[in-house]
Amino acid sequence: MKKRLAFFLLSIFTTFAFAQNVTVTGTVVDTQGKEPLSNVEVTVEGTTLMVHTNQDGVFTINEVPTGLQSLTIIAEGYLINSLPVEVPAEGLDLGMIFLEKDLTEEQATNLIALTESNLTDEGNGADVTSGILQASRDTYLNAAAFDFSPSFYRVRGLNTDRGKVMLNGIEMNKLYNGRPQWGNWGGLNDVTRDQEFTNGLAPSNYNFGGLIGTTNINVRASKYRPGVRVAYSNSNRSYANRAMATYSTGLLESGWAFTVAATRRWGEEGFNDGTFYNANSFFTALEYKFNDKHSLNFTAMYAPNRRGKSSPNTQEVFDLKGTSYNEYWGYQDGEKRNSRVKDVEEPIFMLNHYWDISDNVSLNTNVAYQFGKMGNSRIEFNGSRLNEDGIPVGGGSNPSPTYYQKLPSFWLGLDEGPNYTNAYLAQQEFVSNGQINWNEMYQHNFANVGGYSTYVLYEDRTDDKLFNANTILKADISENIIFNASATYKHLNSSNFAEIIDLLGGNGFLDVDNFAESGDIEQGTPDVVQNNLMNPNRIVGEGDKFKYNYNIYSDVVEGFAQAQFKYNKVDFYVAGRVTQTSYQRDGIYQSGTFPTDSYGKGEKLNFTGVSGKAGLTYKISGRHLLDVNAAYMTKAPTIRNTFSNARENHNIVDGIKEEVITSVDASYILRLPKVKGRISGFYNTIEDANEISFYYAEGVSFSTGGVQADPNAFIQEILTGIDTRNIGGEFGIEAQVTPTIKLKAAGSIMESIYNNNPDLYLTDDAGNRSQTYTSYLKNYKVATGPQRALSVGFEYRDPDYWWIGATSNFFSNAYIDVSPLTRTSSFYTNNDGQIYNDYDAEVAKELLKQEKFNSYMTVNLIGGKSWRINRKYYIGFFASINNVLNEKYKTGGFEQGRNANYRSLKEDKARQTPIFGSKYWYGYGTTYFMNVYFRF
Repeated sequence: MKKRLAFFLLSIFTTFAFAQNVTVTGTVVDTQGKEPLSNVEVTVEGTTLMVHTNQDGVFTINEVPTGLQSLTIIAEGYLINSLPVEVPAEGLDLGMIFLEKDLTEEQATNLIALTESNLTDEGNGADVTSGILQASRDTYLNAAAFDFSPSFYRVRGLNTDRGKVMLNGIEMNKLYNGRPQWGNWGGLNDVTRDQEFTNGLAPSNYNFGGLIGTTNINVRASKYRPGVRVAYSNSNRSYANRAMATYSTGLLESGWAFTVAATRRWGEEGFNDGTFYNANSFFTALEYKFNDKHSLNFTAMYAPNRRGKSSPNTQEVFDLKGTSYNEYWGYQDGEKRNSRVKDVEEPIFMLNHYWDISDNVSLNTNVAYQFGKMGNSRIEFNGSRLNEDGIPVGGGSNPSPTYYQKLPSFWLGLDEGPNYTNAYLAQQEFVSNGQINWNEMYQHNFANVGGYSTYVLYEDRTDDKLFNANTILKADISENIIFNASATYKHLNSSNFAEIIDLLGGNGFLDVDNFAESGDIEQGTPDVVQNNLMNPNRIVGEGDKFKYNYNIYSDVVEGFAQAQFKYNKVDFYVAGRVTQTSYQRDGIYQSGTFPTDSYGKGEKLNFTGVSGKAGLTYKISGRHLLDVNAAYMTKAPTIRNTFSNARENHNIVDGIKEEVITSVDASYILRLPKVKGRISGFYNTIEDANEISFYYAEGVSFSTGGVQADPNAFIQEILTGIDTRNIGGEFGIEAQVTPTIKLKAAGSIMESIYNNNPDLYLTDDAGNRSQTYTSYLKNYKVATGPQRALSVGFEYRDPDYWWIGATSNFFSNAYIDVSPLTRTSSFYTNNDGQIYNDYDAEVAKELLKQEKFNSYMTVNLIGGKSWRINRKYYIGFFASINNVLNEKYKTGGFEQGRNANYRSLKEDKARQTPIFGSKYWYGYGTTYFMNVYFRF
């Protein structure tokens, strides 16, 4: 009996011993240099246990069940290591765990270059997804960045101003429009590849974040792999050639680390005609580690970039000249010269102090200063010349080759009937030439009395000086609780003006507004308006400021706090942010149109933003997770959407106030050994937003009733109190079906709509203002690119380090950007405010139906090969072909606002070829990108 009892107790003890949970430790290192790898994810498969390695590559996992277990070890740039281990009762020290470098990591760097070519400033939102590629392993986000971005696709229907981008913890979003200027570090792929991305509302250690996530780009000198890397690329997209070189010492025994990089990108022409590219990029980072607690890093980057822009065009123009046509250029002395050039030179200097106060508390303090210029050129044909009596007279005719009176449709749509002869001549002239005639403008200026220029080339300039400072605290309060906090201060001094670049053969330019007629300004000249009453009838030359000149001052103070709680079955977080923002305009010129409301400092505007968010992750098991996030935010409008016409006056948008944002999303996440995926649903609303559009309207007059045509009006269309709603779902899944073949699929279905009928009013440069209308936009689609997208593909990776991949991508439900003005009561009323006697509501409904673009499919191919020589030197090749089938598709477009009333729109749409049809962007046809690199 005693023996049986003893045996029973021993069995219980043995069972207990083998069932207990113990500790597993190890150190993850690089196989090449045996360097410790930090922030490596180590997971015990089949459990909720997951930790990250520290700066020495060490990890410790507590409460690991004894017996046979499988560890999954994941690090960016390395092959995933699945390690089966037998965990004994006394615990286990695995010693060094080696991770093999993934030589196909070059794929990610090159995909950044591919999406970089889609960055534009034409308002089409193509830059939305370009910043998320390298930082995320998410299948859907990778598809959105590479396969979807050429279609101007927007993640969750949102623009890039709804996400945050940081360099070393310093926010880079512009105060003017809320968007990061990716060109400020364009071409520096090698030194900006270390990114930490949090998707959507997920918590970030640096910032409260935005609706589409937070990206922090780490540019610390000590974090770069030591060695040299050189690369050359060739493409037919934005630029033809790219050469890059990077050298890094890594962290030396002396405590110093140093990294330098330089890139040149250039090309006489990209895919669109006349779009030259000329960019250089320089980077240096120097870090000194004083001791185990203090490190100081200095970073400087300078990426000057000049490139020729391409134009949106009507379908008539594309039909005559093809989808690569660009109206902005013309031949001068046998060379293509683009009139619309974007020129950016905004160097960034940063100083970062890293203080490890203790093993569990760190403080990162950062100071940054950015200055320089951003210019956008165009032709001014508003120039006056003095006649024989010394009176300013006349402006030039519109030099645009697509000006409506130069196209066949104009001659076919005359009130007295079509003129087929002139239509044929216009067609032949446009097809044969159809570009800007630089010589004609020079000859016109030469012939002017006194040699004054009617035509000049000028640049709209913004010269910013931004001081940015913050401090970021991270504290591991316990094994389960992480506390993050930051305080930020920004000060912006933004100088805005127009500057003469080229007089085009003339001797000077008279700085008056010839189109804004007025005769009652004593200091001015009859029938013209002075651009600056403080210096009337001024003759300006090349390099002189003219037309408008003002400063914008802005101060932003922000506080952020966040608590993250991590437990075996549940992780959750709460975060809050308070922001105080101020704007003030300071006029340098006294406008002749607004003599009492343009010079000196205007009203100082203050906005308070209060935001909160929370989220929860429930771990059904280590392989199945549920994630839910919700947020409520109020934020200041951007500078761009605060002042109705900052070039001319102090006026602010009617009823300006903070935007109100609500958002919720839920996800199911699958993490199997050979299959991983995510499916998410999202819902967000943005309320009380504003939108200001600027355009020449051939034009618009401000009558009691309907909006009617008046020549040469430069209009500000102010839309206020806009509510939008985005709802939908997205998914991404990939399966490693064999050791060498991976299948993947990703897609999204969403609906982005206007959720109310906002207010609209118009102003112009002559000081006129319309009444306030209701714009009936509710349930119209917001132009967010395709609202349905699907990508399916495969990837084959050979053990001999070559790989290929292909995706087929399907897009639908993309809509044109509608004109808010045509959706107001001015559309169906005349000058007296009376409804047109021939107005038909059913006809009007059809006229105002939003255009839906055709569905389309593209096929993309990628591939590469890597060689390792003597385990030390690496050579690699990467190539991609986008849109293999040369599919022609519209990526975006907008309705012109010139047909602002029922009769003119009905008449124009009845024509075989509308005179004022919508303008579109077309996607690239078949393009390629090739890159070869050498690393040692």
